[in-house]
Amino acid sequence: MAGHTALRPPLDGIRVIDLSRVLSGPFCTMLLGDMGAEIVKIEPEKGDPIREQGAMRDGFSWYYAAFNRNKKSVVIDLYSESGRAVLKRLVAGADVLVDNFRPGVLAQMGFDKSRLEAINSRLVTANINGFGSTGPYVDRPAFDFITQAMSGLMSVNGAEGDAPMRVAQPITDLVAGLYCAFGIVNALRARDLNGRGQHVETAMMNSALSMMAYLASEFLATGREPVRTGNDHPLVAPYGLYKAIDGEIAVAPSNDVILRRFLDVLGLGLLMEDERYDSNSKRFARRAELNALLNARTRLDTQEAWIRKLNAAGVPCGRVQDLKEALEDPQTVAQEMVIEVDQPGHGVVRMLGFPVKLYGTPCTVRLPAPGLGAHTREVLSEAGFPAKEIAELEAEGVITAMVGTAGQDDARRRSP
Repeated sequence: MAGHTALRPPLDGIRVIDLSRVLSGPFCTMLLGDMGAEIVKIEPEKGDPIREQGAMRDGFSWYYAAFNRNKKSVVIDLYSESGRAVLKRLVAGADVLVDNFRPGVLAQMGFDKSRLEAINSRLVTANINGFGSTGPYVDRPAFDFITQAMSGLMSVNGAEGDAPMRVAQPITDLVAGLYCAFGIVNALRARDLNGRGQHVETAMMNSALSMMAYLASEFLATGREPVRTGNDHPLVAPYGLYKAIDGEIAVAPSNDVILRRFLDVLGLGLLMEDERYDSNSKRFARRAELNALLNARTRLDTQEAWIRKLNAAGVPCGRVQDLKEALEDPQTVAQEMVIEVDQPGHGVVRMLGFPVKLYGTPCTVRLPAPGLGAHTREVLSEAGFPAKEIAELEAEGVITAMVGTAGQDDARRRSP
């Protein structure tokens, strides 16, 4: 990437006013910030709740740091009329306004669609919510656990005969935030073409449904409910985890060509001609006995040996790793998927890196996660507020500026 340092990042010059908190919205705006946007995080006096959640190191939440890099913190009392007036002036000079309130909350604060359009016709507004802004569940509160349950995601997760199982990660929060960032970038491009902003909405429920992939396709085609298959594939057999001498390996022979390679490596190639296993439907019906035959062979050698042989034959496979092993994997290191950021006042914070690699204008950490109110005065000054007015707003308690400099300095990225 040498020689490209003078290029502007893709979202350079885009200002985002971020009213979101906890996870879905902050993940969305972090992605935009990583791509170069200026993110102004509007917080209440007590700050985003996740400032106090997760593992604390030296009184500082690494959970908060991991989702709020590349942002500036401004504290405004939005319950006050004066605070909402400050927000109005910030929105007038912004490109994007993001929130993850329930539908209608922003309008109750005095910022409905028509007023926002009157303030700034080029503004892209974006809302992440639980169930969407139409339908009978509009006013329901939503959490990842609830939308995992209601979307069918839990019903297909886990082993056959077991209870429904949630995905460990807050997947519906994250996917909704990812979709929202994608929608915002598209809306900005549409603004370039058409001259006006528009509203973007993503719902956790819809996001979860969209990830049901071929499970939904099969149900819509056949009307048959998918059953939980654990580590086996719901459509293809054999496919899953197999036991080596020293642990399990994951093998994904997704079609007959790859399956033949897999069986040949195991010395079981003749199974493809066996009338009991010569089609996927037959193999699927006899999956348990077929897996027993395969495990009898894989138990004869180590994980490393099988992975070497299978990779050489072009069979997708890998060792089952715990999180520590995954984060320390040499491929993870080579891809810089764990980075270190200097957090002023708190030392080095390690966090996940950038999953999207732009080789001309790479993502960077320009700012560490901000201290609460660290940029209140700076942002208001840049928005045209005179110093006297800023001081008056601060004296009235409408805004809060952090005392000290922790969190304000530019981040210095270190090699993983």
